[in-house]
Amino acid sequence: MNAERLLAYYERIADAPEAIERLREFILDLAMQGKLVEHDPPNLAARNALTAARRFLEDKAGQTGRLRWKPSSEVLPSEVRRDVPPGWIAARVNDTGLYINGLAFKPSDWKSSGIPIIRIQNLTDPSKEFNYAAGDFPDEVMVRPGDVLVSWSATLDAFVWQRGDGVLNQHIFRVIPAEGLTEPRFLHLLLHRAIREMAASEHAHGLAMMHINRGPFMAHVVLIPSLTEQHRIVAKVDELMALCDQLAAARAARETARDRLAVASLARLNIPDPDTFADDASFALEALPALTTRADQIKQLRQTILNLAVAGKLVPQNPNDEPASELLKRIATKHESSVEIDHPEELGELPPSWLAVPLISLGSWAIGCGFPKNEQGLNKGPHFFLKVSDMNLPGNEKFISTANNLIDDEAARRMRAKIHPAGTIIFPKIGGAIATNKRRVLTKGSAIDNNCLGITFSTELDCEWAYLLLTTLDFTKYQVGTAVPALQQGVLERIAVGLPPVAEQHRIVAKVDELMALCDRLEASLAAAAATRRRLLDTLLAEALAPAEAREMELA
Repeated sequence: MNAERLLAYYERIADAPEAIERLREFILDLAMQGKLVEHDPPNLAARNALTAARRFLEDKAGQTGRLRWKPSSEVLPSEVRRDVPPGWIAARVNDTGLYINGLAFKPSDWKSSGIPIIRIQNLTDPSKEFNYAAGDFPDEVMVRPGDVLVSWSATLDAFVWQRGDGVLNQHIFRVIPAEGLTEPRFLHLLLHRAIREMAASEHAHGLAMMHINRGPFMAHVVLIPSLTEQHRIVAKVDELMALCDQLAAARAARETARDRLAVASLARLNIPDPDTFADDASFALEALPALTTRADQIKQLRQTILNLAVAGKLVPQNPNDEPASELLKRIATKHESSVEIDHPEELGELPPSWLAVPLISLGSWAIGCGFPKNEQGLNKGPHFFLKVSDMNLPGNEKFISTANNLIDDEAARRMRAKIHPAGTIIFPKIGGAIATNKRRVLTKGSAIDNNCLGITFSTELDCEWAYLLLTTLDFTKYQVGTAVPALQQGVLERIAVGLPPVAEQHRIVAKVDELMALCDRLEASLAAAAATRRRLLDTLLAEALAPAEAREMELA
């Protein structure tokens, strides 16, 4: 084993994606390959233990009257895919114990009290509540603290149960270990590696839920040392896992500290103090690159920039700009609106040249219509017929440039579908898609499905500013209904928004573009740093796992 360089470079790779998780797996790899502790002198202890274990399993199965154990076939040299360490033996999972599958409890069998039913979710998440069963169950499906359990469906892993007595559900094996062959903790490590190896092989199958069949699992080849060496391996694994716990705690502390500083910096911008805002903004923009280590932090930064933009806090005002009140008069000649504004106080204090207005005063609604399955004019013609699903098509991240359906003018007339002009901004108005807060801009005249809604903003506005405005509005705050949430035009049109002068709209858009480019560079820098750490981690792990002879050849 050559772990020295790995430890020497660990500080540089500690923040690599899944670094600590991979380090834990690396430790288990070393343990199961016989590279973690000194070997016992060559002897027949493990071989004799295997022979005794097979007799034990056959006798134990016969005593129950319900279980059977079929002797394993001998392991062929071609089945052993790695070197067998001195004093170790090759065996099969079938030799390590009796593997009992749980009972097929149905929801109708669940009770409010009784014996806890141990399901896969109870293995993977201790916070999950138990379902209960009533009655007497065979002893072999009763689980007790310290039992080794193997989940062979959905979550493929091995566990040591420590949460009291229970009865086993299906898709989980309870293991009755073969006495004298494996130390219980070592058996858990052995099975963890075995099922992970199978999960990466052709034996794992299933689309909705991955699972492994019993036959291939029981026939899987494992390597087993003597009991005394197993004890040393388990002790060493415990020592190194405790070190991983310390590294994880240190990384979590670093992340927490960075998060707090980043959140505090962004909070001072989202709820600005007029007297200190300029200094706060300068500090945040200078410090955030050093505090930002994850993509979700950059997402928060982007949202903060947009919030500042639509609140009049991102660029300075120019007293020579035409006031927003004059702009609104021009808009009103093209888009009449008698709607009263809703809760203008939520906007806070706007700059003097700005105006609080209802959303719909800035344009007109783009209304959808039903999608006819038998319409002859579909899939031909110059216009898109857009559905919510079209928003997710490749290339439609901001601008709608492709769609699954086309429509011609004659079909639009028959369907009473309005063709909305380019520049109209559309969004989902029903169902869970509302929560995605997607906004898409039409690049050509298009009809929209009645699950979409849109706004055609006045040409008096900077269209890019209008898009920024709409992206900052969280429509989930205005949806109604629980089973199927929906947006109502009457509610949305009264939303209070701040209207700046056109000249300031242009400055806002330019500043946002500049800051979003900074965010892009931060994201690219993070991705590059993560890739570098990942490559370094891969190299160090491969080097640490390489046989000593290979390393000597490289050095030569």
